[in-house]
Amino acid sequence: MTRSRPAVVAFDVNETLLDLAPVRAALIEAGEPATLLPTVFARTLLTGVAGAAVGSWCRFREAFDAALAQESDLGPGERADVLAAFGELAPHSDVEPALRRLVGGGIRVVTLTHGSPGVAEAGLERGGIGPLVERSLSSEAIRAWKPAREVYLWAAGACGVPPERMALVAAHGWDVLGAQRAGLTGAWFPRSERVYPGVYESPHVTAPDLAGVVDALLALPVA
Repeated sequence: MTRSRPAVVAFDVNETLLDLAPVRAALIEAGEPATLLPTVFARTLLTGVAGAAVGSWCRFREAFDAALAQESDLGPGERADVLAAFGELAPHSDVEPALRRLVGGGIRVVTLTHGSPGVAEAGLERGGIGPLVERSLSSEAIRAWKPAREVYLWAAGACGVPPERMALVAAHGWDVLGAQRAGLTGAWFPRSERVYPGVYESPHVTAPDLAGVVDALLALPVA
């Protein structure tokens, strides 16, 4: 199927748009190595997605706290301090120009996360780019985790467009795969992953960086 230029582009939040450096710094402040963050983040996803798959839903912050408890010796108060650092996230330096190009091209921009409501909004406002984003969607509203098909279909419905008119940009291959299986245009670039997982179907759009992904989406034929 030939993909067309999307009417709406949804962005994943953690790592894709927002830099997790404050969370890493909070771990270091608590006496843990910076290298713990990728392990905890991966276990958070495993905890949340596995729970959702068997009908035992939990919030992102609950899954993150459980992952910290499994991977460190931090007590409840210390873990709460690390979690609080999610409220200090800010966009990566390449995010503002990418969003401005999309909006300038007449494409609506939203965020789509299974993270805690308010994190995306606070981070975008901290970076001074909140006005570029039409709305922030958290699948906590439907008690689901990406990459469940229902999350992407819900997001498209919330934006009033059919799935094929929405694109999902993420630095995580599993997220792009989920979006594509739901009928969205999937767009991947390396940020948290060096290469796209070879066991997945290829992304519809891929580029060496976020700017390249935006260029490729804008270059798609108009439906």
